[in-house]
Amino acid sequence: MILGAHVSIAGGLEKSPLNGVKLGCESIQIFTRNQRQWKTKPLGSDEVARFRKELDHSGIRFVTVHASYLLNLGSPKDTVLIRSRDAFCDEIERCEELGIPYLIVHPGAHVGSGETEGLRVIAESLNAILKKKKGYRTQILLETTAGQGSSLGYCFEHLAEILGLLDDPDRVGVCVDTCHIFAAGYDFRTRRSYMQTLYQLENLVGLAKVKAFHLNDSKRELGSRVDRHEHIGKGHIGVKAFRQIVNEKRFAQIPMILETPGGEAHYAKNLRVLRSLSR
Repeated sequence: MILGAHVSIAGGLEKSPLNGVKLGCESIQIFTRNQRQWKTKPLGSDEVARFRKELDHSGIRFVTVHASYLLNLGSPKDTVLIRSRDAFCDEIERCEELGIPYLIVHPGAHVGSGETEGLRVIAESLNAILKKKKGYRTQILLETTAGQGSSLGYCFEHLAEILGLLDDPDRVGVCVDTCHIFAAGYDFRTRRSYMQTLYQLENLVGLAKVKAFHLNDSKRELGSRVDRHEHIGKGHIGVKAFRQIVNEKRFAQIPMILETPGGEAHYAKNLRVLRSLSR
């Protein structure tokens, strides 16, 4: 297990590795910018150097970045789509400068244009962005969603379709959010249902495409299509399901990130629960 949590960058990006260490993290997720704003100032060379130095000294094994929630790479509105693509290009640029391997993003929402068109536009957006950032090492990870509203990516078929439309699919992977897939209708609480879910993921997307997990329990029931995170073992998913995930050898070398409620004040306890499940 390479367990961790989404940590704050308050006071500067270079503070985030130590924030993770204090919580007992081996991996961390961060924002590299204010995720509530479209515009942000470029990273300074000193800022990049400080982050890289602190990361090297921290012992943190993996860093992932979550893209801004403002983005919609599947928008039918040209103004929103152009703005989203430009902002996402900036996100990749920042990850590349900081040496961060994975940039996680919600695929997008069709906002009334329909799922087929929305998926096509998302793939078109990714193709345009990857072409513009040719040669970059940072990999984009499409996060599974709960399917709330018109959000796409709530089923493995959506991810498979997007990946199948990409010109350079090797530069795109997947981040599985446990709360999201549960809310979308994937049950993995028993051994049988867990294996069935993995079978579907393997056959539609490929387990090798899974590069990160978001480990969150769910406040809402199976198939609710509502994205509401809960502390590990306190929601409708339960600890047995997480025991299977953290002991899955095929996922042993990928970062598993907490995004549970209350942020850093509760992460240490959730990390202890997850580690207690390890065989």
